[in-house]
Amino acid sequence: MRRRKKPGSEEKLLSKDKLVVAEPERYKGTWHTYFQQKGEIHVEIGTGRGQFLTTMAERNPHINYVGIEMKEEVLLQAVIKAEEKKLQNIAFLWLDANRLTEIFEDSELQRMFINFCDPWPKNRWAKRRLTYRGFLEIYKNLLAASGEIHFKTDNAKLFEFSLNEFSHCDFQLKKITFDLHQSDLQENITTEYEDKFVQMGKPIYRCEARKRN
Repeated sequence: MRRRKKPGSEEKLLSKDKLVVAEPERYKGTWHTYFQQKGEIHVEIGTGRGQFLTTMAERNPHINYVGIEMKEEVLLQAVIKAEEKKLQNIAFLWLDANRLTEIFEDSELQRMFINFCDPWPKNRWAKRRLTYRGFLEIYKNLLAASGEIHFKTDNAKLFEFSLNEFSHCDFQLKKITFDLHQSDLQENITTEYEDKFVQMGKPIYRCEARKRN
């Protein structure tokens, strides 16, 4: 079903053309020309309101960040955060993750972040999960040698599913934790959802999956 857009929402986003890329296909394979620097490209799928990605961009000005989000009103909040921080190394794409291969060339990305994606809990929905093997094979092609996927969720069943899918697709798993905020992981950047879940006392599950050379 096609998502119904709220009146004026598209105009609001497209008016932010310095940060929201209206025709991202034209930068496929040449994203360094958009950012005007040849740093690594890190992508967050489902960037939400942008707390995580804008903080990452603020702390790492030498890295280029791309946030992908399909909900326009949510994305607008992320754009506003980036503008307030005057970030020059961030771009936002208003599109579905199914279009990744239209936007990025093979081996163009160094890191991908998937934070608190929809768990799609019913078995018949497994192929919709962003960590399903069909998606993972796409990510693998887009990642450069030794590229990584960093994954966080509050859903134990999704985490178990994802670990199995990463292994099936021959990713090397590392830094697996079943309670992130009680672990010794340094400098964790939180998302809005993560802050909410931690306040509720829920454990956060996290892992890193590296593409084998």
